[in-house]
Amino acid sequence: MSKKNTKRKQSKTPHLRVVSRTEDIVRPALLQTVLGLGLEQVYAIVEEERTRLCGERYARVPERTATRAGTAPGELVLGGRRVALRRPRVRTLDGQEVALESWQHFADEDPLDERAMEQMAVGVATRKYERSLEKPGKAVKTRGASKSAVSRRFVNGTHKRLKELMGRDLSELQLAALMLDGLHVGEHVVLIAMGIDEDGNKHVLGIHEGATENAAACTGLLGDLRDRGLNTERSILVVIDGSKALHKAVRDIFGERAMIQRCQEHKVRNVTGHLPKDMQLNVRRSMKDAYRCGKKSTAKKMLNNLMRTLAANHPSAASSLEEGLDETLTVIGLGLPRWLERTLATTNSLENLNGHIRQTTRNVKRWRDGTMVLRWIAAAVHEAQKTFRKVRGYKGMPRLINALRDHDATLEDALVEEAVVA
Repeated sequence: MSKKNTKRKQSKTPHLRVVSRTEDIVRPALLQTVLGLGLEQVYAIVEEERTRLCGERYARVPERTATRAGTAPGELVLGGRRVALRRPRVRTLDGQEVALESWQHFADEDPLDERAMEQMAVGVATRKYERSLEKPGKAVKTRGASKSAVSRRFVNGTHKRLKELMGRDLSELQLAALMLDGLHVGEHVVLIAMGIDEDGNKHVLGIHEGATENAAACTGLLGDLRDRGLNTERSILVVIDGSKALHKAVRDIFGERAMIQRCQEHKVRNVTGHLPKDMQLNVRRSMKDAYRCGKKSTAKKMLNNLMRTLAANHPSAASSLEEGLDETLTVIGLGLPRWLERTLATTNSLENLNGHIRQTTRNVKRWRDGTMVLRWIAAAVHEAQKTFRKVRGYKGMPRLINALRDHDATLEDALVEEAVVA
């Protein structure tokens, strides 16, 4: 190395050390200053309430109903921990302790639960929770950031989230579409239902631990949605992954009111899964072209031609393509705008939610039971819903609603004809 380069390197090193040393000194000092100002404000608010109850300090107030009673050990929630502080006390004239509402507000456990939930949802492990918080300084005594404390709060918080999700009243929702799919979590399978309302907003409606191949589990999920107010007496577009159990459950709950759309993406994967790799790309492209042609009769003709081409050498792929073919074309026949049609032709909107759930649960190494799985998913759903947007192509929702009402009218006309014949 030349002398010039050596001098340049040596001249930079002291500067970096000075910056690092300055940051190490200034950052804790700044945090202490902010902490001190915050605590002063807290005490000012509490003291204002105490003055309102007891009057000004040392003032003679004949009509007072309470008196100051010094301080006692206490704790407040601050920065994801519980911080030890002196708690101002107030007593009635006959010696009864008076709870100060302002102090109770600052001492509430809920902010800790919310902080623990948020940290876990973004991937912070319980053993690393304390490291993720700003250090309040050595002079401040804290607790509540240990692995066990955070774990307890997370369990309590996720129980609350699960109860809210599974107890939500659905009677006020005006849904136009319903998406159903299963998510594998460890050895468990969880069914997830997501609704799309008439304005194009997404709503996670419920979750159910069970298998998509199990008709009882599928019916259990849909039956729970109905019991919580989901309207099953109006036509609705139901997008499923192609599971026969899901198909049966939808028919059992909605009857002919359900316009079933089988996920085109799942169908493409199922068909190409029966083919050698050198054929998969061309077959995938042919199926995509058919699904995006914009006309149901043309799409069906293209898929039937592909099926006949595959039948001789790859009968399993042809059989997979033929099974439920018409239901993969349901949305193409509704006259929807292109982007809304493509959105409702697959369960991709629900798959995006599943990806968020996998991201949230990636640090879990062992699933103890199904309840733990449901708790974690409820927490992930709560975080994911904060980022929900309207579905792509939502401006075309009125066309979907008109198509559903036309389907209702057709079913009602059929019932009238049956009644006349009878």
